[in-house]
Amino acid sequence: MSRNVRVLKCSPADVFAVLGNGWLYPSWVVGASRMRDVDESWPRPHSRLHHSFGVWPVLIDDKTESLEWDPPRRAVMKARGWPVGEARVTLDVKPRGADGCIVRIQEEAVSGPATLVPAPLMDVMLHWRNTETLHRLAYLAEGIGRGSASELSTAERESLGAAADG
Repeated sequence: MSRNVRVLKCSPADVFAVLGNGWLYPSWVVGASRMRDVDESWPRPHSRLHHSFGVWPVLIDDKTESLEWDPPRRAVMKARGWPVGEARVTLDVKPRGADGCIVRIQEEAVSGPATLVPAPLMDVMLHWRNTETLHRLAYLAEGIGRGSASELSTAERESLGAAADG
């Protein structure tokens, strides 16, 4: 099972504002390329996001189902990506200080051909992917929470770093 952790400069509620908006899914999930539809009941358990993954001209239509929704602490989803398979994705969020939170994402293949990939190899691939997924989630959630954060957001820190490099 792959695990990634990131400190975000926003509240857990800001993170769940992003997670609860199904139309933002391809903005933070690496590999998801577009949304086709979002169930009206999203993110309640058993509701679905209808998305595509891949890049044109090879786009595959699939869906992600909410399994558990407990804001501002935990969200669990079953992400489908056939023909690769299905994964259980768990996001745990904990407050950290006055202006931040810690987000942990865990992902494991639960069905399909991906379950045949040796765990150490799968963990390496998922670790890279979920590092970027949390990076994107930070951009969105910190952008929502900018009114209360006293520290620089991920985007601001990166802008300053680019300015210092250039």
